Amino acid sequence: MGMVKKELSLNEREELLEVLKARFETNMKRHSGLDWTAIQARLEANVDKLWSLREMELTGGEPDVVGYDKTNDEYIFFDCSAESPTGRRSICYDRQALESRKKHKPENSAIDMATTMGIELLTEEQYRELQQIGNFDLKTSSWVQTPENIRNLGGALFCDRRYNTVFVYHNGAESYYAARGFRGSLRV
Repeated sequence: MGMVKKELSLNEREELLEVLKARFETNMKRHSGLDWTAIQARLEANVDKLWSLREMELTGGEPDVVGYDKTNDEYIFFDCSAESPTGRRSICYDRQALESRKKHKPENSAIDMATTMGIELLTEEQYRELQQIGNFDLKTSSWVQTPENIRNLGGALFCDRRYNTVFVYHNGAESYYAARGFRGSLRV
């Protein structure tokens, strides 16, 4: 389990940029008023962020730009796949939860995966923002960042959309389900 090489070949970068550009152009309502040329220039100047976006893509996240933070001059990417990313399901919330399970341990945890990928789990607030620009997780659910006071008592939060409403709910942090993954955010 050596260090992951967080570098993309020129070919991988070009392929990824093409995918991201096509998704950007197909979903203009997610980022009206933003210009792809500026975003691409920013990505090309931050190859480590491109690596993270490729990880998001490879695990089924379909990352897309959902906003621009003027204060920090950063573009914000969220996973915009219709359902919770397929390559990140059946995972518990964090390492502590993973280690607390005596048997039937999941392969990984949401927090560990996100950290390895260089992204952060969406907060409940970000999850609600995402749901303003589309309908996501109609059949699945996604772990979200859990406040320390809840986590310290053994719980973790997840969200989904049912009955045209976004719900936030709780589970034991060690639980995992085939239909629950997590969505991430990345600032570039």
